Amino acid sequence: MASKIRVLIADDHALVREGIIAFLRCTEDIEVVAEASDGIEVIEKAKKFRPDIVLMDISMPRLGGLEATAEIRKFDPSIRILVLTQYEDKEYISRFLKAGVSGYLLKRAVGSDLVSAIRAVSGGETYLYPAVASKVVSSYLGKEPLQTEDIYDTLTDREKQVLKLIAEGYSHKEIGDMLKISPKTVIVHQTNTFEKLGFSNRSELIRFALSRGIIT
Repeated sequence: MASKIRVLIADDHALVREGIIAFLRCTEDIEVVAEASDGIEVIEKAKKFRPDIVLMDISMPRLGGLEATAEIRKFDPSIRILVLTQYEDKEYISRFLKAGVSGYLLKRAVGSDLVSAIRAVSGGETYLYPAVASKVVSSYLGKEPLQTEDIYDTLTDREKQVLKLIAEGYSHKEIGDMLKISPKTVIVHQTNTFEKLGFSNRSELIRFALSRGIIT
C-alpha cells in the first residue's frame, strides 16, 4: 500500500482546521499529521513532523503565512507549500509565487478542489485555483502585471519577520524569544528595516504593514 500524503494544516481559526481535518479523514491517501494556529507554531511543527505538504493560511498571528513559508523553504525545500486563503489580490499571489509555493487555493473552493490540489502538489505539480490562474495568465500575457518592483522585497526574510512582529506590538525581547535571537539582533534588524524603507518611527512601519496586508 502506498504511503499517505502527510499534511500539516496552518490556520488561526480552529473551526476551519477542524472542518478540513474532518473532510480529509474521508480520503484514503491523505493524513493530517499536525495543525498550527500561527506562523511560529507552523515552523516548529514543520521541523518536528516534516510533512509532505503544509496547507498555509496567509493572515495569522505572530508570523504570517509568507514569513513562515520563507523559513520552511530555507530549512527543508522538499516540504511543499499549498496556500489556502480568502485573499486573491495580485500582490499576495505574486509574493507567494516568488516565495516558491506549489499551489494557491481560495477558501471558497469546494472540498474536491482541496483534495485535487493536495494530490497535484504532492505529485510535483503546481496547482492554481482557476480565478488565481486567470490572474497569472493575464500577467504572463502582459495584460495585467501581477506586481511591479516592491520596496518590501528589498528586506531579508528575517527583516520581514521582525517587521511584522514589531507592527503587531511585540517588544524586542518577545520578538527575540520567538525567533530565537537576541534582543540586540532584533534591534539591528529593525534599524536596517527602517533605513531600507525610509521610516523614522514605529507608526510609519505600522501604516506600511497595514497598507500591504502584512497585518490586519
